[in-house]
Amino acid sequence: MFKKLLNLNSLSTFLLYLSILIFIISFNFSDNRSGGWYQQFLPDINGASIRDITFTDSLNGYIVTSIGGSNSYILKTTDGGDNWTIKFLNTEPFVRVMFINDSTGFTNAFQTIFKTTNKGENWTSINLPGDLFGDDMFVLNEETIWLVNANGFVGGVFRTTNGGINWTQQFNGGNNPDKIYMFNSRIGFIGLNEFSISTKKTTDGGFKWFTVLNEGFTDMYFVDSLTGWKCNIFTVKETTNGGLNWITQAFPPGSDLLNGMKSFSNVNRDTIWGVGGIKQFGILNRGMIYRTTNGGSNWLYQVPDSNINIVKYSYNDFYNQIKGWAYSAGPGVHTIFGGDSLFYPLVNINHISSEVPEDFKLYQNYPNPFNPSTIISFKIKNPKVIKLIIYDIQAREISVLVNKKLNAGEYQYIFDAGSLSGGIYFYSFFIDEKIIDTKKMILVR
Repeated sequence: MFKKLLNLNSLSTFLLYLSILIFIISFNFSDNRSGGWYQQFLPDINGASIRDITFTDSLNGYIVTSIGGSNSYILKTTDGGDNWTIKFLNTEPFVRVMFINDSTGFTNAFQTIFKTTNKGENWTSINLPGDLFGDDMFVLNEETIWLVNANGFVGGVFRTTNGGINWTQQFNGGNNPDKIYMFNSRIGFIGLNEFSISTKKTTDGGFKWFTVLNEGFTDMYFVDSLTGWKCNIFTVKETTNGGLNWITQAFPPGSDLLNGMKSFSNVNRDTIWGVGGIKQFGILNRGMIYRTTNGGSNWLYQVPDSNINIVKYSYNDFYNQIKGWAYSAGPGVHTIFGGDSLFYPLVNINHISSEVPEDFKLYQNYPNPFNPSTIISFKIKNPKVIKLIIYDIQAREISVLVNKKLNAGEYQYIFDAGSLSGGIYFYSFFIDEKIIDTKKMILVR
């Protein structure tokens, strides 16, 4: 009986250590697709640049491009962007692509709108009258479509309510728009020049427009008739009264960050993903991906894996909170896990709550094991001089992360161990030079 128990215990111990070994091996040598972002590529399109991207679900997506060689392209994926197929060629550059359901979609070139009713397999043209061409398009349904044209003489806002058979000019004001967003059949916005000119609003389907902001936009989205966001290459702004007033949201500052947002994708009123910023690494630039989970009160960012050398992301789309895409003018990245586990806040140490805790507390770092960054959190109940120090396994001091007086509240520090070798490390928490707690963390390579 004792021998049988011993064998069982040995087997259990063996299986335990085997599972730990498998975990460590998989953590170190797993494919990028096991987490974070991984890169995706387009077929040869003769140097054409992406102009817009949209996904109808987690697998089916569409890209339209500028001219490359002598053609522009419509591309489709059925496997989440891992492979793209050319579905249609055109001799005019495309501008926008929108789907109103999983089968029916529209894209506009300069003088033509193309429509599909079979998931992008075939496209038919809707010709535009005279000199009408579209700098931007918004499709409400199969019958109702808006086009805008920034030309000061023949441009303006145009609408069809019979699928393109007839078009009515709804606005021409000299400074004509190059962007349009419609929340529903009555409420919408037009903008001219992302830098400074104006944003106008309609409440009657486009017949009358009034100025609500003296700057344009590159992207806009409303979750209801009152709450919405807009961006240009400098700022993101939110409104809670239908666009009558706009509040600028704070981006992560820093001398090595070139902030701005070209486009964003709302998962809901809280979670938004955006692209357009650049982080500088010396003479090298890398594209940043933004995320907020509180409607923009706090924007965090991350830079996908160092092997992905994309200078700037301009287009993004998210199917849900964890499955999404960010693309440059050419290649892009995809995540099925909500991006990397670590998002960078405004600074390395971030005051995340001013609520006064009952005591001082140091938390276990997360994630743990980690590579190369992890979050260390702690709470302090009243203003004190705080020290947070990293030691190696031989108790040698590696780095002093914090050494300053902090107010009461909860804090997070993002520890980047990019210059350290893998192994076991310790971090100690000091209050007024007195050690309070020490915890162990594991850096894997």
